[in-house]
Amino acid sequence: MSGGRSTPLAAGLISVGVGVFVLVLKILAAVWTSSLILLSDALESVVNVVAAAVAAGAIRYGSRPADSNHPWGHAKIEYFSAGIEGTLVTLAAVTIGWQAVIRFGQQPRLPELGLGLAVSFAATLANLGLSEYLARVGRRHRSPALEADALHVRSDVWTSVAAYVGFAIAWATGRWELDALVALAVAGHILGAGIKAMRTSFGGLMDEGLPPAERAEIGAMVAAEGPPVVEHHDLRARRTGADLFVELHLVVEGETPVIAAHAICDRLEAAIRELHPGARVTIHVEPEGEAQVGAHRRA
Repeated sequence: MSGGRSTPLAAGLISVGVGVFVLVLKILAAVWTSSLILLSDALESVVNVVAAAVAAGAIRYGSRPADSNHPWGHAKIEYFSAGIEGTLVTLAAVTIGWQAVIRFGQQPRLPELGLGLAVSFAATLANLGLSEYLARVGRRHRSPALEADALHVRSDVWTSVAAYVGFAIAWATGRWELDALVALAVAGHILGAGIKAMRTSFGGLMDEGLPPAERAEIGAMVAAEGPPVVEHHDLRARRTGADLFVELHLVVEGETPVIAAHAICDRLEAAIRELHPGARVTIHVEPEGEAQVGAHRRA
């Protein structure tokens, strides 16, 4: 799959379609073999399909333009999607762990083993291609929903790889309790992915700022402007989906003409947008004397 021209919504819909295809294959593999490992693999795919559908809906709604009720746009809904995905993944991990406990040591049906594993392996290859595609589109468009979806599909791939390894060891040694033990390990891995997705959701909903290094890069760019700029303060930057919001106070020499200060702001806004395409920049200009009064008030 190529993510070159794909929109986030198209990628979300593709994720739903591939997810349904993979789910059908994995359910067949689990039914044919009665393997707990393959059942846990199929359960995670159920989560992936639901999560992909939620992500596609969130992307569709989030792409709406700003309106009077939502002047900053609708992109933040993608963080709700990431939170829902994290919750679903966590529930899947608990279900897999519970199944591992109650079916400890049960032997799968070996006559259907070859066909079941072949079908499951085909599903894993499909997931591998899908995860790489979603990751590329998600990074390009800075879509939290797609990036969370890619993370979960990729975790499904590693779940499948662990399933094959555990199944092979159990079959070679005859110790079928390993089927349940590997399923427990898979549940732990899935739980970690769920917690990571919820952490991403929480950070976005709480307007978490840019990483210090990126914020410092913007600050250095402003500081390099030179006279009549004296200094800047209250630099804040946050992301909401693909949108970046940057705010700062710019202090200029007291006698600086308004037209000159405006030109400086235009130049800085253009430079920030070159570094972060599409950034929404707000600069509040203060004359030097007034800025010092304001600093005392803030203190």
